[in-house]
Amino acid sequence: MSTRAADAEVEETRQRRLETSTAPTEDPAELDRTDPARHIAASAEAYRNWSRWGEDDRIGTLNFIGDAERARAAGLVRRGASFSLSQPFDMNGPQQGWRRRTNPVHTMLDTGTDAAAGTQGFPHGIGGADDVIAMPLQCSTQWDGLGHIFDRGMAWNGRPAGQVVTSDGDLVTGIEHVASVIVGRGVLLDVGRFLRPDASDVHADDGAATGELPDGYAITTAELEACIAAQGATSAVGRGDLVLVRTGRYGRAVREGWNGYAGGPSAGLSFTTAGWLHRTEIAAIATDTWGFEVRPNEFDDAFQPLHQVVIPNLGLTIGEMWDLEALAADCAADGCYEFLLVASPLPITGAVGSPVNPIALK
Repeated sequence: MSTRAADAEVEETRQRRLETSTAPTEDPAELDRTDPARHIAASAEAYRNWSRWGEDDRIGTLNFIGDAERARAAGLVRRGASFSLSQPFDMNGPQQGWRRRTNPVHTMLDTGTDAAAGTQGFPHGIGGADDVIAMPLQCSTQWDGLGHIFDRGMAWNGRPAGQVVTSDGDLVTGIEHVASVIVGRGVLLDVGRFLRPDASDVHADDGAATGELPDGYAITTAELEACIAAQGATSAVGRGDLVLVRTGRYGRAVREGWNGYAGGPSAGLSFTTAGWLHRTEIAAIATDTWGFEVRPNEFDDAFQPLHQVVIPNLGLTIGEMWDLEALAADCAADGCYEFLLVASPLPITGAVGSPVNPIALK
């Protein structure tokens, strides 16, 4: 059987499975809070992309970005405006030690004081400075790689987790494999501003500022689609797009202090958006929150259930802790929500995540 025929058969089998299965709900009110395992298993089965790009695939939905998609995205740069979407990498970061995550520790190895003292050993008056940084790879603005989360012992593409990530690192889906891949059309969905359109500093009854969603707010598929419709044609979402969702949570942290930003309550995507993430065929998604999905989540006893579905089953790359404030203000001002996004991770061999300084160009 040819490779093309084999791929067609895999796709036909996948579509047949979707058609014959009971589609998971997209209505949060229909979730049984006491039975997360059933909902996670149903969504994983319904939206699983295993073998979609072959048995040896390493990059999942990032396969949706090709040279043609990058070329079209480059044409979106009209003004040359550039926005860094990264938090500062310093000790004044959000981490508080959970899972041994710390903020970046920056240490100088050589300084101007050393040069002035003549202790560096260089000839003819030349001196210099040198430094080092120590940090968990997911302590600030970052990508979650496909080896970051497992579902019942299985990693992306149906591989046993223990054979993928060992003490030597991610042997299969290490972040280095996408170092040149994550460049394409970015789309901002400013859900915070859409649901709270007065972006002043006036507070609503629930204590959240307008333009920002309250902690624990679960963003639904219907709200994502309504936001797209309200923002207009430049925010249409489709195959190969890099979608950014602003809740306003990072803006509040900058204004009021971290206050549980890392690991604490936050607005985020509802578990029921898994189907939308699958059928839109986006390449990756990032948010301005610590955990991408709503916290506390929509079940009584579960931890990051949307992660458990979309990373190891869909093969979706997720970004977290992105600073979307300046970009969002610019998009609101000019009414254009699409841009070229360059968000390459560091090619750290075997890493399951990576810091990133994403650049949006308009």
